[in-house]
Amino acid sequence: MLKEVVIGVDIGGSLTKLGLVSKDGIILNKIVFNTEAGKPFSIFKEKLIKEMQALISTLESNATITSIGIGAPNANPYTEQIENPPNLKWGKTTPIVKVINETFKMPIYIANDANAAALGEMMFGAAKGMKNFVALTLGTGLGSGIVIDGKLLIGQHGVAGEIGHVNVNPYGRMCNCGLRGCLETYASVTGIKRTVFELIAEMSEDSELRHLSFEKMSGIDISNAALNGDAIALKAFRKTGEILGSKMADTVAHLDPEAFIISGGLSKAGDVLLNPIIAGMEHNLFNAYKGKVKVLLSKATSSDAVLGPAALAWLAQKKTPSPSKASY
Repeated sequence: MLKEVVIGVDIGGSLTKLGLVSKDGIILNKIVFNTEAGKPFSIFKEKLIKEMQALISTLESNATITSIGIGAPNANPYTEQIENPPNLKWGKTTPIVKVINETFKMPIYIANDANAAALGEMMFGAAKGMKNFVALTLGTGLGSGIVIDGKLLIGQHGVAGEIGHVNVNPYGRMCNCGLRGCLETYASVTGIKRTVFELIAEMSEDSELRHLSFEKMSGIDISNAALNGDAIALKAFRKTGEILGSKMADTVAHLDPEAFIISGGLSKAGDVLLNPIIAGMEHNLFNAYKGKVKVLLSKATSSDAVLGPAALAWLAQKKTPSPSKASY
């Protein structure tokens, strides 16, 4: 009896990850390579096809690949393209599904990377068994995926769920998107770094973070400092959590989710991040929602990134042979 697997493809600004994934979420094999996003797409295309072929060559004789799932920044499931990605220098549109399908003749499904991650949480992770939840990824920016009644919320134009670009302060920090005061300029690795540097200027306390440049400072550095009791790091997490929590309260009013699932670099701080988020959310919640919405940390690691695109493939291939019309 043939064992069915899918290929999960997670395209990031720094790394691209490929994996053979079974229906129960077991990663049978994976390959990671540098995206080299600053180079022409033709170079990435050649490397992607080569690495996918290498991955497929490891497939056991009793296994068959049924479909491919792709998670990528600014991916639009309706057009099957990557559109205007800020961290991929490949032009305004990249027909990634068409390019892969020229070599691999099988169903291919695509979603925004954060949306794919939400499906991974629903099928394999912290949101297993949930039908209404929001997944937030606190990385370089703030990615979000919304699941309503067990289906991914895609929207009319394929770009629903950009919670990172709701406004915190119309006169606030400049965002890479061109707007001011976006949530991700406060609640992300980049955002908390900006907060840390503001606090370094304001506070007199000693801090291990004072010796790091902005470029060298990472979310892990700030998390470790906070866990070691660093006053500046702890206050940065409090401010970040309060801001994020208040905007999560707005999201609750719109969607009434069962839970928020938090992942990404900042989540490594655990309760140091979680407690101010919960406090900020509860303080700003409408009474009907108070005490009802869970905030959970994802158990997924960066090496599990292929599980989101794999879940996309498993769920989509059940429902329709047409990826552009799939309601994930």
